[in-house]
Amino acid sequence: MNDLADTLAALDRTAGDAAYMADGIACLQQGLNLDDPADLDTYRRLLRRLYTAGRFDLALARLFEGHIDALQIIARYGDADTAARLHHAARDGARFGVWNAPLAGEGLTLDRERLDGGKAFASGAGLISHALVSAEIPDQTRKQLLVVDLNDTPPTIDTQWWQVLGMQRSHTHLVRWHNAPLTEADALIGQPGDYEREPWLSAGALRFVAVHAGGIAGVFDGVRRHLVARERERDPHQAGRLGRLFGLADSAAAMVERTAARLYETEADCHPALVANARSSVLDMGEQVLTLAQQCVGLSAFFETEPLCAHMADLMVYLRQPAPDAQRVKTGAAAAAGTIELSL
Repeated sequence: MNDLADTLAALDRTAGDAAYMADGIACLQQGLNLDDPADLDTYRRLLRRLYTAGRFDLALARLFEGHIDALQIIARYGDADTAARLHHAARDGARFGVWNAPLAGEGLTLDRERLDGGKAFASGAGLISHALVSAEIPDQTRKQLLVVDLNDTPPTIDTQWWQVLGMQRSHTHLVRWHNAPLTEADALIGQPGDYEREPWLSAGALRFVAVHAGGIAGVFDGVRRHLVARERERDPHQAGRLGRLFGLADSAAAMVERTAARLYETEADCHPALVANARSSVLDMGEQVLTLAQQCVGLSAFFETEPLCAHMADLMVYLRQPAPDAQRVKTGAAAAAGTIELSL
């Protein structure tokens, strides 16, 4: 992973977000199996790649995680020829993402091979080349997945909405299609309702928990650099805070590693609750790390010119994944029912 970190550090950020993200995703996917992991070793390799990405650059890691999510879904539910074609495109430089969040009052519909409506929280809009979207179709209660080639079937992109403290570089925008005809480059994936199938929908969230854990490690890295550069690391109060930061970062990584192992040790019906527990636990650790980092660094943590400031802002935003309270409820309900158990 040190070689990967060095390669990431050599990426040219001055080239613009589109080129930088394309190069970063190509670098991160190199050597990975893009299907669902068949065994624990393969899964750990993916999670460690996501962790390294998050430790380096959370915006890049967010887009890489969506790229992997889309390609795994395509392999899981798509026909073999379509999956092979799209995976080949990914190997050849195509960038994928998953756009599922509905746009309020303008839900995406697919009728007579035409797309109408939009998506919110469309990460990578304007940067990725293919979006895996869910669309309502006539006479169906469940949504249909399809891959949209954004070069052939481009949406309009509202870039004014994404005015947030962090993760600006993830280009998470609102997108809309207006009666847009599908082309031969677009492809239906699976059957209506496939996207919501468990345990994959909930358990797959461990990918972005690995990114969160990497982001926490990145905060530790930034604080350590700050203290050492200013010769403040020997101050006992600062050393104590840095020790707590290390412990929290180490615990977040261990939570991801342990949860991954448990997914291969237990029945599938408990996987959503195990991952929900990991999400909640790493969220708690991340919030503690952000507070400690500000205490360590002081006012410097809020200067926009400081790299640590940008990384902390990105982590603060990225930790706000949908419905954190619902994850605790899911974990508690499964614990009460005995679906999940404590173990060492």
